[in-house]
Amino acid sequence: MTAARTSPFLQPHQGLITADTYLPAGPETSLWGRLPCEADEPVLTVAAGDRVTLDTISHEGILEDQGRDPEAFFGAHGVTDVLSDAVALARSAYPREIGVDGPHVVTRPIAVEGARRGDVLAITVEETLPRVPYGVISNRHGRGALAGTYPLEGAELFSAFAQVSEDGRYGLLPRHPGQDLSVRFELAPFLGVMGVAVPGDQRPHSVPPGPHGGNIDIRLLTAGSTLYLPVQVDGALAYVGDPHFAQGDGEVSLTAMEASLRATVRLDVIAREESLRAFGELTGPLAETTELLVPTGMDEDLDEAVRRAVRAAIALIQARFDMDPRLAYAYLSAATDFRISQVVDVVKGVHATIRKADFL
Repeated sequence: MTAARTSPFLQPHQGLITADTYLPAGPETSLWGRLPCEADEPVLTVAAGDRVTLDTISHEGILEDQGRDPEAFFGAHGVTDVLSDAVALARSAYPREIGVDGPHVVTRPIAVEGARRGDVLAITVEETLPRVPYGVISNRHGRGALAGTYPLEGAELFSAFAQVSEDGRYGLLPRHPGQDLSVRFELAPFLGVMGVAVPGDQRPHSVPPGPHGGNIDIRLLTAGSTLYLPVQVDGALAYVGDPHFAQGDGEVSLTAMEASLRATVRLDVIAREESLRAFGELTGPLAETTELLVPTGMDEDLDEAVRRAVRAAIALIQARFDMDPRLAYAYLSAATDFRISQVVDVVKGVHATIRKADFL
């Protein structure tokens, strides 16, 4: 499995495409502002265990409050190379309703053969390749942890343009607008949105996460990690999007360093009986890294999100390690960090980081 590395500018169909199946981005293969539902026709159908390379488009630089013209928006920052699929989507007549639909661009759904309601879909991120050497961090429209303070009075939007260092390892920002780049932070690309379709014929808004996954914004979901999701409709109808180059836990200003990625994922189906043995009754997203099990809790109230994460962690430890729930609760208090995934997506997220090595 390959972590992010320095890559050329990745236009559609160009550059490294790792999997045999490739899904480009654009108006015909993407949803903008909404997530898939059961009524959506899949854009691809794959066998369980198949790998897919997908191009993703960041919403930053194509939104209406940025002019819906990525060439002009990024050109104002001296950028001459802009992704053609981002330009095509921004210029298309895609029926996105401002103030009603969300901002995120996600893939149209991918059907996975053999996935049934009650099963668990495992989305393993095998590779994340930056498609561009720049990104955007925005605060807008009274959103963010300090709504009412930022953006500054009279401003609807503040977008910080961030560059990628020549070695591809760091994001770069100035200390003040217009100054030289003197602040650097490590890049760790991941997909902010990964999910499965919901039942019915109503597409969910792209912003609030839920049992279907969606906009969970867990920064641990880098290359080598897996997200487990309870399948809600036959075929699962999986999707990804909202690419990030970097994010801090909390994502406090509204967005993190948002920028387009080419990702390769593997889609596996875990039958209900097997998933019950491994995870217990999975009612929402569960992540796993090489070292950690990462159960989640979500609610509009952050206190309740914490409680849900704790309950999910206890249930997971009971099922996975056959531990008494009272002792599991004690273990969590002594040894597990509960981190804020994000506080800006209406439904707030908390995730626990359970070290697998602690259970000999």
